[in-house]
Amino acid sequence: MLRRTHPLLAPTAETGSAETGSAPSESGSTQVRYRTVAVDGLDIFYREAGPSGAPAILLLHGFPTSSQMFRDLIPRLADRYRVVAPDYPGFGHSAAPDRDAFAYTFDAYAALVDKFTRQVGLDRFAIYVMDYGAPVGFRLATANPDRVTALVIQNGNAYEDGIAGFWDPIKAYWRTGAAPEREAIRSFTSLQATQWQYTHGVKDTSLISPDAWTLDQALLDRPGNQEIQLDLFYDYRNNLPLYPRWQAYFRDRKPPALVVWGANDEIFVAPGAEAYRRDLPHAEIHMIDTGHFALETHGPQVAALIRDFLDRSVGSSRA
Repeated sequence: MLRRTHPLLAPTAETGSAETGSAPSESGSTQVRYRTVAVDGLDIFYREAGPSGAPAILLLHGFPTSSQMFRDLIPRLADRYRVVAPDYPGFGHSAAPDRDAFAYTFDAYAALVDKFTRQVGLDRFAIYVMDYGAPVGFRLATANPDRVTALVIQNGNAYEDGIAGFWDPIKAYWRTGAAPEREAIRSFTSLQATQWQYTHGVKDTSLISPDAWTLDQALLDRPGNQEIQLDLFYDYRNNLPLYPRWQAYFRDRKPPALVVWGANDEIFVAPGAEAYRRDLPHAEIHMIDTGHFALETHGPQVAALIRDFLDRSVGSSRA
């Protein structure tokens, strides 16, 4: 049985939905709207802002967060771009179906996000990929290369160069798929681990709102959600064999690419950023003195880089 969006989080007449809400107007294009659309019978929550006819950018979040990681970035881009940020099933305010009713895999996420983009009218779009957003977004791009106008990559991996010691206990689980190894990484869903992801490698942690990890943890702590996350940790092993396919896409299609990377990240380490130069020699790479969640500490700087990059790569709608 599917667990749909919690009633208290369901769209209202005030916030609207994809079926009933009005599109953002040109005069109020930076107003963020919070919508829900049914995709394959699942309620998918998303944030949207910007002129409906402007060039689009799809924001794909990572673990353990949701589209809330883009709460400040969206209005910084929405005067020129249509900005859309969905939550995957099991994350944020989207449905969290039972594990026997939905396969929590990156293949399933990519297929669902593909359908989502078509339902909300994203025909061509740039993609911002971060963490889990990379295996979702790169699947989407390789399956639909003509629909993707540009890549913005923030601590999102496509090279084994980017995977270091943090992954050792997860790799042990990949090797066995057994209960002891699964239990050994359960702590990755704890409050301590979530806060560490936000603060590790950050020089000035006073820049990071504790609201971010508190909200993420509240959603991780929902009944059954740890098991969903452990399933995804296990399925991540299926991303690495796809790296050569994604790299071939980079070489063959040469999408405009901006790489913005928290240089002190231990989850996806700095060599993973530099590796993009092998297949995207014209990629613009910016290493930032921060950790995994670069938007939390360097949001205005990252937004400025994205605006400049997209203006040159795909154009803009100047409201």
